Amino acid sequence: MGIGITRMTGRTPTANFTDVVIIGGGPAGLAAAIALRQKGIDSLVVEALEPPIDKCCGEGLMPDGLHSLKALGVEIREEEGYPFRGIRFANRTHCVDADFPNGTGIGVRRTHLHQRLIDRASEVGVRLTWGARASLPSQTEVLVNGVQTRFRWLIGADGTASRVRRWAGLAVDKAFSQRVAFRCHYEIAPWSEYVEVHWGATGQVYITPVAGDRVCVVFITGGSRIDREHFLDGFPEVARKLAGASIVTRGRGDVSVTRKLLRVANETAALIGDASGSVDVITGEGLAQSFRQAVVLAASIENGELSEYEKAHRRIARLPHAMARLMLTMGRWPAVEKQGMRALASDTSLFQELLSVHVGAESLSSFALHRGPSLGWRLLFQYR
Repeated sequence: MGIGITRMTGRTPTANFTDVVIIGGGPAGLAAAIALRQKGIDSLVVEALEPPIDKCCGEGLMPDGLHSLKALGVEIREEEGYPFRGIRFANRTHCVDADFPNGTGIGVRRTHLHQRLIDRASEVGVRLTWGARASLPSQTEVLVNGVQTRFRWLIGADGTASRVRRWAGLAVDKAFSQRVAFRCHYEIAPWSEYVEVHWGATGQVYITPVAGDRVCVVFITGGSRIDREHFLDGFPEVARKLAGASIVTRGRGDVSVTRKLLRVANETAALIGDASGSVDVITGEGLAQSFRQAVVLAASIENGELSEYEKAHRRIARLPHAMARLMLTMGRWPAVEKQGMRALASDTSLFQELLSVHVGAESLSSFALHRGPSLGWRLLFQYR
């Protein structure tokens, strides 16, 4: 297989050289390839699966994620999915919602988003290789279906079980937790203008409208013996709303991993997306993180220094991991979840500010300074 690359970096093109090889053709890998081509840097994306690639996720893009996606030249129109105005939290006794301060989000099928990224990558001249087997015999070459291609930079976008992470010597965890997620789609008109997160004893149910006649339902749990077919038993209000609705897609299960790495890059290799660390699916921030990482990674490669990406990656990951810790604590400890929901329902401005922090419209440090003491008081004492 000859790999012909149209190059824009001043180097004479050859059939067996590319500036960047990207292992993994999911949204993170495609976003990196697009960002690189926007800077005139050629890349080869190698993916073992055939597109479009599906994955168990909540399928909601919040305003900050849509903004990052737009910077890559991809704009999701309303007719491609279903818009939502904010987030709603609910348990058996309380319900609270808040609108995004910076626009609307949109629910869109993962396969459709993947195809849009493929189209954009093709448009800007990315070389895409699907259904391919790759091996890395050295730090400067890759074998794609047995054919050699030399490269200067390597990007691992190959998911939570990244082979590139191990190969590059970056597989050292700083923190790690793991839950199980299960997703399916119901044929029913969305009943809410919000993405809903329902809290129960067995886990959380995350509901995203993705079309005028369809909702995406994700069940997330830390339990290992939960019956997938009867998970709604723990969420009677959701079960009532979905009663009589048909399941229209085959259920998909996956592991929802929260992981931080000590390093995400060395001199010639970098990790992006879930390969570079990840947050629990309940945050809804995995894709948005990948898009932001892609932009700064492309800039670092353009400058010839991956240490810039290392610093920017830590900055990008800080807020999602903080929000993940908060929500995982609520999910792990029923008393905290109960107290937390009471506090949020009693002061809806508190939930509005938390959502503003979550989408980057307000700083976490400012929120902690002005709201932290009163929130702590409510959680510990006020409702006892």
